[in-house]
Amino acid sequence: MNILRQEKQEAAIAALVEGASIRSVERMTGIHRDTIMCLMVRVGQGCANLMDSYMRGLKCREIQVDEIWCFVGKKQRHLKDTDNLEELGDQWVFTALDADSKLIPSYLVGKRTGANAQAFIDDLSNLLDNGIQLSSDSLWAYLEAVDSAFGTNVDYGQIVKAYEAEPTGAGRYSPPHVVSAERTVILGNPRISKISTSYVERQNLTVRMQMRRFTRLNNAFSKKLEKLKAAVALHFAHYNFVRIHSSLRVTPAMEAGVTDYLWSILELMREAN
Repeated sequence: MNILRQEKQEAAIAALVEGASIRSVERMTGIHRDTIMCLMVRVGQGCANLMDSYMRGLKCREIQVDEIWCFVGKKQRHLKDTDNLEELGDQWVFTALDADSKLIPSYLVGKRTGANAQAFIDDLSNLLDNGIQLSSDSLWAYLEAVDSAFGTNVDYGQIVKAYEAEPTGAGRYSPPHVVSAERTVILGNPRISKISTSYVERQNLTVRMQMRRFTRLNNAFSKKLEKLKAAVALHFAHYNFVRIHSSLRVTPAMEAGVTDYLWSILELMREAN
């Protein structure tokens, strides 16, 4: 990888952030899949550090949080007692999204536990420079985590959606329709109409479209937790700094005032080194 030309590295990263699989990138670029994987891990780990350094003193007003499921190595039901239960099986990506700028200021990859929910919300609170309205689903771990991290400096509400029964037969993979949504005030005085997770749920769709390992009903998945974390970091850094949001016509980082110009993939790679 040290002798891989810069334009080849850029082409590989550009293909990965557009949702191509490792083997697809290998066929398109002629780069061996092991080299592509090493490049992705190196740049992805750098992107994680980049996000930590740039996401500071944010002035967001409305934050939505949610989790998206994936798995590493094998699905949870196939785990054995001899497997590494912390790194294999079900994994979740906790995601925070600013409803105004569409910025992803914070995320966490790990098990869906109270400790991880607390670490995620703690990180989010440390990035903000003001009080916010926060919306989430009804995950039990958020109740204590938000209270501990924000105290009285938050207006927090939860939304619980009820879905129709899953269809059987033809079309059974279509998402079920929402039949009701109940909004509940948890802390402070949030605006009821603004208690929503719609934007962050839409971001979950972007994740599944832009990262092959998240796409449902195919044979692509992460083999190691380290590689999943690197892929997620690369995706969110690219989304924040490089990808122009269609409704904003600028990147989320530009809209949020984190940066004042459009980054290229090459610049993202340089910043991540």
